[in-house]
Amino acid sequence: MYQIKIIFDSRSQSLPRSVTLRLSDSGHVEEALLHLHRRVRQDLRRHRHRCWHNGLTAAAYLARSGLSVAVLGRRHVIGGAAVTEEIVPGFKFSRCSYLQSLLRPTVIKDFMELLLSPASKVLNKWFESDVLKATLATDAVIGATGSINTPGSGYVLLHHVMGETDGDRGIWSYVEGGMGSVSLSICKSAKGAGADILTNAEVSQLMINETGKANGVVLADGVELRSSVVLSNATPYRTFMELVPNNILPEEFVRSVKNVDYSSATTKINLAVDKLPHFVSCKLNYPDSGPQHLGTIHIGSERMDEIDIACQESVNGFPSSRPIIEMTIPSVLDQTLCPPGKHVINLFIQYTPYNPSDGSWTDPAYRNSFANRCFSLIDEYAPGFSSSIIGYDMLTPPDLEREIGLTGGNIFHGAMGLDALFLMRPVKGWSNYRTPVPGLYLCGSGAHPGGGVMGAPGRNAAQLVLHDLKRRS
Repeated sequence: MYQIKIIFDSRSQSLPRSVTLRLSDSGHVEEALLHLHRRVRQDLRRHRHRCWHNGLTAAAYLARSGLSVAVLGRRHVIGGAAVTEEIVPGFKFSRCSYLQSLLRPTVIKDFMELLLSPASKVLNKWFESDVLKATLATDAVIGATGSINTPGSGYVLLHHVMGETDGDRGIWSYVEGGMGSVSLSICKSAKGAGADILTNAEVSQLMINETGKANGVVLADGVELRSSVVLSNATPYRTFMELVPNNILPEEFVRSVKNVDYSSATTKINLAVDKLPHFVSCKLNYPDSGPQHLGTIHIGSERMDEIDIACQESVNGFPSSRPIIEMTIPSVLDQTLCPPGKHVINLFIQYTPYNPSDGSWTDPAYRNSFANRCFSLIDEYAPGFSSSIIGYDMLTPPDLEREIGLTGGNIFHGAMGLDALFLMRPVKGWSNYRTPVPGLYLCGSGAHPGGGVMGAPGRNAAQLVLHDLKRRS
């Protein structure tokens, strides 16, 4: 008898409308999946492939253990937020996430002060330079709506510096070929172990049998896929409020999920440029790229109080008048991303409210106005930057929700506040990847230990599934 583990993403483009499979007989599961896969491939010859990295991680571990695994990805490309996409012809962007470091996190023993304190207090204790403190402080607000003076923002700072690259702690790194290479590598591992990975496979509802146990999913076009276990890499809200049928979950659990903070003030801009920015503050005489282009470049805040002002503007409903910008230029080290002599630039920007009071992100003029505000700010530090832009792609909080499936545009699948960490993630009493629905597990960033391209939630959830299956057998 075949076992299928189905890992579903959030919303999707639908599969071919003519395919209808009803897998009531487990003996025909493998044949039906192969048929479905052939039909999907016929419709996707012009696309690349993508799924969420935590879901792929879980799939790889489960497939390696000998289980039959199917991964259902919402979009047409493998990777979710960890993807590489060619938005401007010839230029490949790490469209959402853009750096890696958390894949091999080290254990931090003494972090109570960081956990409980505002980042501003921690940085004032250890550093004197205003510019240095402001630079470090941006890691405390990345992906958050809070200020550096918000209690617990010290943990967000810790979360961004606890990773490592090649054994060096606190180091972030570029991935050759963009962040999609991470997802593709995990995908290759999962497929090598026997997993089936389907893109453009929108899950519309979780299937529940007469005993109350999850036993599969229904796709948007009516296809039913039966399984003994389902792992969701979607956000907690998407999983429990939109995919689980009504009147299944306990009322207290539903209230807790609805009250999770999914707010976001983050915008990502991906640019194609015809030359590197020349920073007037750098007196380095390099004909092409130099060390000033290799790391993260912080623009728009030279004191911590400027970050707080930018945050308060967003709280009042307005995009920051002087946005907090973190710039990276991966093409300096990776020439596979763009044509010779050109470059790819990532801008990670705070603060942009989901529903601004002075306009709408659906208005092209409003969007262009904010993008030009960011470019003009960079011009102050690198004159002529705006004129170097060939094209760009901008993802505001509503775009991140619609395109990537991030509820509220929150890149962490829910805020990383003190009330949503460790035993409280995603909600109190359900931090161990199991859910109130037997057979349904949460394996995304909404589970412990939270957001970032680390793969830990996927690995942990897969290990728990294997433990539960062994215990039942």
